Amino acid sequence: MNISHVNNDAVSGIIKLEIEKKDYEAQVDKSLRRYRQKADIPGFRRGMVPLGVIRKKYGKYVLTEAINKLVTESLVNYIDANGLKVLGQPVPSRTDQPPIDFDTEENFEFSFDVALSPAISVKPTKQDKLTRYEVNIDEAMVDRQISTYCQNFGSYVIADDVEAHDLVKGTLTELEDGRPKEDGILVANAVLTPQYLKDETERAKFIGAKLHGRIIFNPKIAYQDATAEIASLLQIDREAVETLTGDFCFEIQEITRFKAAELNRELFDKLFGEGVVESEEECRKQTRIILNEQLRPQSDYRFWLDIRALLLEKAGDISFADDILKRWLLSTDEKYTPEKVEAEYPAMMENIKFQLIKKQLLEDNHLDIEENDVRACALQMAKSQYAQYGIFSVPADLLEQYAQKLLQKKDTLENLVERAREQKLAAWIRDETDVTTKDVSLDEFEKLFV
Repeated sequence: MNISHVNNDAVSGIIKLEIEKKDYEAQVDKSLRRYRQKADIPGFRRGMVPLGVIRKKYGKYVLTEAINKLVTESLVNYIDANGLKVLGQPVPSRTDQPPIDFDTEENFEFSFDVALSPAISVKPTKQDKLTRYEVNIDEAMVDRQISTYCQNFGSYVIADDVEAHDLVKGTLTELEDGRPKEDGILVANAVLTPQYLKDETERAKFIGAKLHGRIIFNPKIAYQDATAEIASLLQIDREAVETLTGDFCFEIQEITRFKAAELNRELFDKLFGEGVVESEEECRKQTRIILNEQLRPQSDYRFWLDIRALLLEKAGDISFADDILKRWLLSTDEKYTPEKVEAEYPAMMENIKFQLIKKQLLEDNHLDIEENDVRACALQMAKSQYAQYGIFSVPADLLEQYAQKLLQKKDTLENLVERAREQKLAAWIRDETDVTTKDVSLDEFEKLFV
């Protein structure tokens, strides 16, 4: 077999494969003999079908399969061996591919168009200006976070009288002329929360009501004809709601109230670890540190977006083998249409362009990542995921165990490796350019992403 490569221009080329019978003959014979062992053809015992019959019945399919496998493997090996920087995958040539007849030919020629990576050279300098935004943690933010702590570690208590946010349980009885209606609706374990009653007058009947007290109210008025809520409360079909008009009696059997945790040593130990924080002042100090840690990844991301914009601008216009790449995209997913490819192609090419810039900068400046870089990213991810559940004091051994689990997942590992590369590149660019740090409020920071 002969394989050759010719460049059409700086970003495209053609790979040609000339395949002779000797290149595939052994594989075809081997496959036909496997078919012979399994073939069930009337008039012949299994495994005794003449090879000529098998060849006539399956030969073309086996030949096509063997050629496709040979072509695919040869392309991959040739590209790797010759260090060709191919974007996407080779696609059958529209101009150089001769007709192929598997019925009559023994030697075949295949031509593939390949999109090649363009030459890119980007060099950040001190003339390039970047801004890193840091969120100013004010007292209001600290107050809100501490309030969240108290809510997260709150508990439910039994109350004697009803407040708007309480969960009220009781017996609900349909009335007629002020008395329980014969064969009327009776719900033994009805549940409602006054704050969700939409009519103020009906809601007010519950506020301040005592345990074992009785409230006469009209569900249709209370919920302003909200069929789903009424049907749920009365445990009836929605269609039955339409016929209701009268009052109901709600006899209170239990009042449950959520009580936020108190800001004390018990809460401090749960949040920060036993004995770490002993006063509200220290709690506020630790909370400020935690908020800074939580917001740092967002600051890093904003900085990375600005780095991306700078590098894309410095790279300028870059040519790609658009026709070849669009044909490749069409071949990757049957859901892709020419219209869809045209619509999404600019954004795809910008992403590819940036990936090439990153690759060039990492290679040219020997910014290699090591195992410890990836492990550090895994620990950051583990710590961040614990923090999402309000757990800020995690023993080092637990963090390490969680990080190791993340590293064992293929997709997660790939993401961590990419994150480590980006962090190393961002740190290097920060040293190579003129970076100003700017403190902003949370509102100002959030507007940077709009």
